[in-house]
Amino acid sequence: MTIIRPYGDTTGDGMVQLSFTLPIPHDKRAEGAALQLAGKMGMDPAMLVHAKQMGDGFTFFVVYGKVNHLVDTEKVVVVERDFPLLSAKEVNAVIKRRLRRRLNVVGACIGTDAHTVGIDAILNLKGIAGEKGLEYYRELSVTNMGAQVSVPDLVETAREQKADAVLVSQVVTQRDAHLQNTRAMSAAFREALPAGKRPLLIVGGPRFDELMAGELGVDRIFTRGTTPREVASYLVHAIVGPSDHPAATLDSTEGHL
Repeated sequence: MTIIRPYGDTTGDGMVQLSFTLPIPHDKRAEGAALQLAGKMGMDPAMLVHAKQMGDGFTFFVVYGKVNHLVDTEKVVVVERDFPLLSAKEVNAVIKRRLRRRLNVVGACIGTDAHTVGIDAILNLKGIAGEKGLEYYRELSVTNMGAQVSVPDLVETAREQKADAVLVSQVVTQRDAHLQNTRAMSAAFREALPAGKRPLLIVGGPRFDELMAGELGVDRIFTRGTTPREVASYLVHAIVGPSDHPAATLDSTEGHL
């Protein structure tokens, strides 16, 4: 089946739940405005299931209703993982055998972004979700610059460390700050270093669209749910080249790091 409908109470009933905020105090008129918006978005009928004042002059709503829109799964475009998922042992072995030096990684949160949870989860030894971060890999040399790093400082550190890859986490997304910062970063690296000398540029964050890598001037975008093991495997694939390790297949399921 390629054509599907949303599911709420029964299969194919088209019911969806939607939350949003309107810049209006909570009263009966505000609730009517929320239902009007839901109706204009194609929810018919729409039911208000939650409304709560959020500070002065703002109300948060949850509405529930039926839509007639269909989804064609054959037309869904996503970025599939196109590299083998390796274990820590495999990553180290491939780098040591084929690169014959440690692979240098520099990571940071740039601009005014002070949210280091994402970059720390990927880089720090403790890692996330049972997987250790890139600092655990003996054949990776990791420099974590932390939060609120300026683009010029990032470029200079990458140059000093002879970085093979630069990992940037962006959580702050107001007014598309994550997109602006990423474009500024990629432009700075293009200006500072010739094509053959530039490190791999990787960005990650919950609001990025993986399909925008080319538009933003980066090599790869990782979104929510990415693990250190995925990033390490991608680094090996993109920098060292396809692995000839017998366990390095696209459906490798060897345990966590």
